[in-house]
Amino acid sequence: MQFYSTNNQSPKVSFKEATIKGQAPDKGLYFPEHIPTLSKEFIENIDKYSNEEIAFKVIQPYVADSIPENELRHIVAETINFDIPLVKVNDNIFSLELFHGPTLAFKDVGARFMSRCLGYFVKDQKQKVIVLVATSGDTGGAVANGFYNIDGVEVVILYPSGKVSSVQEKQLTTLGNNIHALEVEGTFDDCQQLVKQAFMDEELNEKLFLTSANSINVARWLPQQFYYFFAYKQWADRNEAPVISVPSGNFGNICAGMLGYASGLPVKHFIAACNANNVVPEFMQTEKYQPKKAIATISNAMDVGDPSNFVRILELFHHQFGDLKKVLSSYSISDDETKATIKKIKRSYNYLLDPHGAVGYLALEEYLNEYPLQKGVFLETAHPVKFYDVVEPIIGEAVPIPVIVQEQLKKEKKSLKIRINEKALKDFLATL
Repeated sequence: MQFYSTNNQSPKVSFKEATIKGQAPDKGLYFPEHIPTLSKEFIENIDKYSNEEIAFKVIQPYVADSIPENELRHIVAETINFDIPLVKVNDNIFSLELFHGPTLAFKDVGARFMSRCLGYFVKDQKQKVIVLVATSGDTGGAVANGFYNIDGVEVVILYPSGKVSSVQEKQLTTLGNNIHALEVEGTFDDCQQLVKQAFMDEELNEKLFLTSANSINVARWLPQQFYYFFAYKQWADRNEAPVISVPSGNFGNICAGMLGYASGLPVKHFIAACNANNVVPEFMQTEKYQPKKAIATISNAMDVGDPSNFVRILELFHHQFGDLKKVLSSYSISDDETKATIKKIKRSYNYLLDPHGAVGYLALEEYLNEYPLQKGVFLETAHPVKFYDVVEPIIGEAVPIPVIVQEQLKKEKKSLKIRINEKALKDFLATL
């Protein structure tokens, strides 16, 4: 399998090269030159396979000979060594809980897979690799945990000051060692722009070996397919595929699900559930893509005004808007609607949503109101405790704190505050 750049101005590369480089030299995103087709037998009998075997079958065509089979199976097993249950909320709506990993967020899957792949690729390399990543919330903690103490790798995480939850901040700032947190006085888009500028800086890249752990990296993006297949494995109605609603910010997660669909995974329809950052909902109405400055919301991990991965969705559908519209709908959910949904679902079904899951739930509910004979799944992408300061006032009670979070909250924050300044980032990178 080779990967080409969505800008079509760079040579094709292997999975190994795409993982190490992160972004193509022409500033495009790497995309597989063909989409693997999974056998009908595999899909029809998916409940007979272990999660490890499902994940291996899904990812192996993309990795190809970049990693030996035994090593890849080991990486896959370590990536998904926690529960990913499909939980009934009511007769028509089910929650795919992606918060049972070490940092209580869906990004644990991609971060664990990528860190182990990159660790394998650089183990015999003399030059230190610097992983540069911007986060709007959960990516930072997942990447920090996934790469912690990986030999030969330094991780630099940029996050917007005051715009991530207290739990998220502790997860990305307390590990130390090879994990470095930069607190940027700006928005997530500002953080992402600083990262992009660093990758475009020829002088910097001549001195340092930089790569990215954002979802633009194929090793972060591709394994997110796994849990869509796990959801279908647990889906009871084999005669009617589910509608799937995905809380969407940078659009890597939903794009991975749509890639699985293109490979043969049965899905009735996809919903991109957005908060007030409504670039994609507007695009799906007008066919005009107009990036905006990010708006701060209570579902902060989705506060993205120019989602990087949306170009991959367009690529998947060969930039044919009519074909995309048959498969994808998109809704914008306000903070007030998010809060009301958290309160209603807790009261009606005794199920506690985090703000991102609430956006996914309400978008799905609105879609099912139009198509009442269908049923669906929303992705509950993070444990509510990560947003306890938002959730607790809504429900009027305390959110139970898992032991792992209790320990993290006791630790000391270690971060360096910087302004939106390319030189400040370069000066810091020079110290590594």
